Amino acid sequence: MLLGLTIIFGSCRGVSDQQEKSLPKLILVTLDGYRWQELFHGVDSVLINSEFNSEKDQLTSNFWTNDPAERTRKLNPFFYEIVQEQGVLIGNRNENSLMDCRNKLWFSYPGYNEILTGRADDERIQSNDKEPNPNITFLETLNQSEDYRGKVAAFCSWDVFPFIINEERSSVYVSAGFDSAGFQDITRNEGLLNRIQSQTSGPWGTVRLDVFTHNFALEYMKQRKPAVVYIAYGETDDFAHDGDYDHYIRSAKLTNTFLTEIWEMVQTDEYYRDQTTMIITTDHGRGTVPIETWRGHGGSVEGAGEIFLAAIGPGIKSSGLIEGQFYQDQVAATSMKLLGYDWENGDPILEILR
Repeated sequence: MLLGLTIIFGSCRGVSDQQEKSLPKLILVTLDGYRWQELFHGVDSVLINSEFNSEKDQLTSNFWTNDPAERTRKLNPFFYEIVQEQGVLIGNRNENSLMDCRNKLWFSYPGYNEILTGRADDERIQSNDKEPNPNITFLETLNQSEDYRGKVAAFCSWDVFPFIINEERSSVYVSAGFDSAGFQDITRNEGLLNRIQSQTSGPWGTVRLDVFTHNFALEYMKQRKPAVVYIAYGETDDFAHDGDYDHYIRSAKLTNTFLTEIWEMVQTDEYYRDQTTMIITTDHGRGTVPIETWRGHGGSVEGAGEIFLAAIGPGIKSSGLIEGQFYQDQVAATSMKLLGYDWENGDPILEILR
């Protein structure tokens, strides 16, 4: 038995090609610092008219309406039109659906550690420094299992993720920051992405634009068929820190396009179709009152520990919004349960599982 893992199905032998096709698949996605307020209610009426929005007329024209449901549809079509109809959503606090961080720090590394390990570790994970995670993520455990060895990959915009996932110890393939694809059998699309990324000057020194993270992930999935994929988009948090509500909203809308593209690919690919669950969540929330706290988060910012979760796939109920109280440390156990394993940290969210 591997640490943190009880095998429910499978055997001690490697799986055959046919068995591999029938393995449950998982795509875990995080949207860094995206607020539940925009996810469930669309653009914020205060922020759209604030100093943080330099494109008021254009943002209003594209995303504003007095109808909250229509605002949500405009900004979050993947969540509103696909997940709400075919899967589950958690986190609309106005409808008694609550999800919170267990950790009390409410910034990125502690949040991602909690998501991926199922346990808050406020004593050892106290900064965003590039320190190897002492905790074992469920990705690492899967990558050391008979069924999923070599079939786990992560694509992340922030360059700290090789340390959060502990790439050196875990042997999970991690493409993060400004990493280029360096495979022997590099595809034409990967070569083109490498070239364009090297010629692109993004706004931040530690976070690449999500379009590269997305397309590196999509090409890897199409060509190399990983069974477990983690995709960590980062733009929403960084644009918010910049005080740029216009680009925060535009990035959120673009991410919906990315999610739709991934889900449509899953439905048309024989390896993934009818075998793949997608879970989407975030590492932390943001402030709301006073409105200036929207730019930041952390333990002193009210509301920054409030998060959300969305899920869709063959192992997920088609229930729409789920009421109740849920926590970030349940993501790892829920992910493992969907793949046929028990995880010692946290409890799975049984309310969303078929």
